[in-house]
Amino acid sequence: MDQEDEELKMALRMSMQKESPEPKRSKPEEEVSGGGESPDVKNQRLQRELMAAAAEKRMKNVVVEKSGGGGSGVVECKDKSVNLVKGEDKNVNLVKGEEKNVNLVKGAEVSVEEANQLFAMIFGCEVTKDILGQWTNQGIRFSVDPDTSMGLVQHEGGPCGVLAAIQAFVLKYLLFLSDDLNMVSPSLSGKSARADIFSSLSEEKKTRALVRAMSEILFMCGSNRRVVISSLRTLDGHLEGSEGRSSDEVISKALEGLSIESAANLQKVLIINTYTSSVDALQRLEALLPVFRSRMGAMVFLISALLSHGMDSVQADRDDPSQPLVTAPFGHASQEIVNLLLSGEAVANVFDGRMDLGGGMFVKGISTTVEVGFLTLLESLNFCKVGLHLKCPKWPIWVVGSESHYTVLFALVTNVQEENELERRETKIRRAFDAQDQSGGGGFISVEGFHQVLRETNVNLPSDKLQNLTSSGYIVWSEFWQVLLDLEKSSGGLKDPSGLMGRKVFDLYHFNGIAKSVLNGNQVSSPVQRPRLTKLRVSVPPKWTPEEFMSTGPATSDKDSVSEVSKPEPSQHAPLVDCIRTRWARATCTWEGDPPSIV
Repeated sequence: MDQEDEELKMALRMSMQKESPEPKRSKPEEEVSGGGESPDVKNQRLQRELMAAAAEKRMKNVVVEKSGGGGSGVVECKDKSVNLVKGEDKNVNLVKGEEKNVNLVKGAEVSVEEANQLFAMIFGCEVTKDILGQWTNQGIRFSVDPDTSMGLVQHEGGPCGVLAAIQAFVLKYLLFLSDDLNMVSPSLSGKSARADIFSSLSEEKKTRALVRAMSEILFMCGSNRRVVISSLRTLDGHLEGSEGRSSDEVISKALEGLSIESAANLQKVLIINTYTSSVDALQRLEALLPVFRSRMGAMVFLISALLSHGMDSVQADRDDPSQPLVTAPFGHASQEIVNLLLSGEAVANVFDGRMDLGGGMFVKGISTTVEVGFLTLLESLNFCKVGLHLKCPKWPIWVVGSESHYTVLFALVTNVQEENELERRETKIRRAFDAQDQSGGGGFISVEGFHQVLRETNVNLPSDKLQNLTSSGYIVWSEFWQVLLDLEKSSGGLKDPSGLMGRKVFDLYHFNGIAKSVLNGNQVSSPVQRPRLTKLRVSVPPKWTPEEFMSTGPATSDKDSVSEVSKPEPSQHAPLVDCIRTRWARATCTWEGDPPSIV
């Protein structure tokens, strides 16, 4: 660093020598008049001009602060309007000028301090090479299998939370916003969970959906004001002269030998660009698709999301910012990462709003409705309670969490989430109950809170039932629910002896992007490694009692949509069914072939 200081000073001194003309792009006056320069004088002048320009550029962009110890230094951004840590939006475009032709290797560097904070926030102070290997060897790539061509493939454990969130938004565009992709929506009605659902999707359509999905996630992380898109400086010099080779091959070659094992490694290769225009961001993301498809893709996208939100904002969202976002010992994406990509907030909890712990302390959950949702096996095990924001998203697409993996559940039609009159009534009562629940989703509230629920929902309980519910000093949701089922609608209850609300039947699809062995009949001669797509037939029983349910007559069924039937069907079970039941209570599911896997 001392040597660099001397070089800078020398370049500045040389540039200020009187005999040296100011740097000009036009020819000197002597040359124009025919006088000319001697070769030695000309070379010295050009050398001074180049060194002066380099010195001015470096002194303008960075300052060098010497630190004690071994003579190392910290490089910081001198332009205070660019603040990656606080996530402040100053409408600064880090790509010089208003470039329309995006270049993969142009961008702003991050300082050593920012790289240290970023690396520690993601991986912590002690991280194994195995975990780093998982996160630096996972690209964002579509499956080549026609049956799962709409799905992103996972080859390494760990980044599944990032891939599943992107996958959910990709499905949103492919299934429900095809007009935004300038494409004809595929005919999905009545199709089976085989290649005929998605085989009509071209690479161009999938690419557009992916770019739109990534842009929406990043803008959501940036509060819809800006995005920060990261890339790798190591690509410089490898993108030229690549005729005859695909961009994926060029980037794969450029990444050979690259290892990210420390913040210093990250700082050397990471570059960023900030955009406030969605058009410019889409253009940049499309240009960077070969980078996102590379083995560094998942981590590059995660870094983009974190910087778009702002590192200080990420830490402020979290309940315990001292813990890394990538969890030990297996390197899984934490709930904060998944929530950030689904809701734009890096909160650790999945309930709605925030929970007051008393004494001025509280923990934060999901504060607003979301485009795609989240379900988890942990709720069926009573470890947490997913709020209605995540459970009832705008589109029927959910990231599904297990103890060690994230997958995606989705429907092809939106009416799977439509509620009839009594279901809307149930949702209103449950929202009011949950608003008084200070147990973190434990399902019980105080007597005072219970009376508030009754007032808000216009439920008039008979005195004997009210006394029974409140005698213990707290009210449990399951007991309240049974009372509501037996309470007449005229009193605010959910009893419906008329049988107008029958059992719903609809189809869901489950996608697991990690490679699994697929059985060929009952034999496994040569297992094929590929992601899996499973179609599930879901039946949701009515809200009345089993006796009333069995006494009702049969109704017609439309297999291609949500239907009302009353005859029960044989059911199958897998952990995914437990997740589905957290969204549709008492649901039963059937499928063909192997059970859907959420691990």
